[in-house]
Amino acid sequence: MVTADPVVTGMAWSTPLGRDLAEVWDRLCAGETGVTVVPSRHRLRADLAATLADPPYGRKPGERMVDLATEVLSEAAAGLDLSDPRIGLVLGTSFGALLETDDPADWCREVARRVGAAHPPVMVSTACSTGTDTLLAAQALMRSGRLRACVTGAVDILTEAKRLGHSVLATMSPTALRAFDSDHDGTMLGEGAAFLVLESASSARARGARVHATLRGSGSANDAYGLTAPDPTGSSVITTLRRCLAAAGLSPDQVAVVSAHGTGTPLNDEVEARSLAEFFGVSGPVVFATKGALGHSLGATGAIEAIGTILALKQRRVPPVANLTDPVPSLNLPGDKGAAIKGGIGLSLTLGFGGFNTCLAFERQDAR
Repeated sequence: MVTADPVVTGMAWSTPLGRDLAEVWDRLCAGETGVTVVPSRHRLRADLAATLADPPYGRKPGERMVDLATEVLSEAAAGLDLSDPRIGLVLGTSFGALLETDDPADWCREVARRVGAAHPPVMVSTACSTGTDTLLAAQALMRSGRLRACVTGAVDILTEAKRLGHSVLATMSPTALRAFDSDHDGTMLGEGAAFLVLESASSARARGARVHATLRGSGSANDAYGLTAPDPTGSSVITTLRRCLAAAGLSPDQVAVVSAHGTGTPLNDEVEARSLAEFFGVSGPVVFATKGALGHSLGATGAIEAIGTILALKQRRVPPVANLTDPVPSLNLPGDKGAAIKGGIGLSLTLGFGGFNTCLAFERQDAR
């Protein structure tokens, strides 16, 4: 049994604002967004979305998804021999291209084959918390002693089926994603991929790997309330936060920053804001959200936001919340220029359809 916290030694992403970690972070901090008009063959609630550089409907969805996951995973795992039997893969997606394929596990088996992985991958699909749950699962595998390293993350792409589904649910804003703003009226779909390498500290030292952060702990809970709507009391969100900090051996006052789920839907925002305010109190940590700029990439969002949390800790700053003009008063939100942060602990929180709530606690490498 391995009890030491795993460290993050590799990170890569593909977002609507680009692929370079530092460049994307700088663009976020400058207030840029990747939202654009995306034509559709159907009448949708919104013709806006945040897409990657290649046209979203230029190729078959399954091909785009596998290619994207393979490219980003390979970049994150550069320097690792994935044929090593003590290195595993934990891959996730929400729907991705699964509505257009016969076998929902085909894509991750193909990614594992392309990168030469020693084992079949573990596949995770827990709605919008998928990306976060891949790290939770990888942490468990690491702590069990079965693996010395794990490449973990998620991918999701924009498809007509997803746009139609969210139009029917009336969850999409026709104009902009305004997380934690009084005028919030829905989310904005996006796409992307993000992968991280979790590794034991001894393995990282042995190969001279650069350490970005430590995954101190994780926590999860389920609302058991409804298929799409969160429990309006927020009790499950608070349980998730409490379990995460307990697993990490931390107290709420040690948290410097929280990457919130921030979908821009009124009910989700209200539940999340109320839960964070109740848990942390009046002078809580800085809370930021990136979906207004990057779109809501569903299954990939948790992995993208995990990297965003680590970058916020490393850079000691957070970007502004896109489209925020009349913020809710209960949270410590950044201004239109972003905000500096003090301290070395950050949380990444995701709240998924079906009540899947997960939180990760990261510590900046030089914080101790």
